Amino acid sequence: MATIKQMKFARGYTLGQLSKLEGADWDKLHPGFSNNIRWNAGHIFVSLENFAKMIAPDFEVVHPEWDGLFNTGTSPDNWGEGVPSNEELVSALKEQTDRIAGALEGKLDAQIARPLEIAGHHMDTGEKLLQFAVWHEGVHAGILNAMANLAKA
Repeated sequence: MATIKQMKFARGYTLGQLSKLEGADWDKLHPGFSNNIRWNAGHIFVSLENFAKMIAPDFEVVHPEWDGLFNTGTSPDNWGEGVPSNEELVSALKEQTDRIAGALEGKLDAQIARPLEIAGHHMDTGEKLLQFAVWHEGVHAGILNAMANLAKA
């Protein structure tokens, strides 16, 4: 349950960073960054959807069409049509954590079918994977914070 609270806390921070960016150019690529605001917001959403699916295989991913836009290894340079608006992304981020919390209830202690290993860090339970997802969101929320500061400059 503590990890669910952390997930919601991280999301609150992310949404706070995005609110600072109201009126900013979400598609501007700032020097030193490989992706823009829109990509980072979408990446946070898509990543948590995919982590939830790894924890609970019966979880129904929302906006699977966004995977090709925001998954790891994608880039705004390759976008065509179908890119969600700022409002669509913020709305999706706002509703996501409650939906995922409900879907993962009682499943965090279980072993996941396909454990994930990143840089020697082994995640074999739902709890471990969700903790990683919270950390991952914090990294990207920090990038959004930096972009908010650059948008002011």
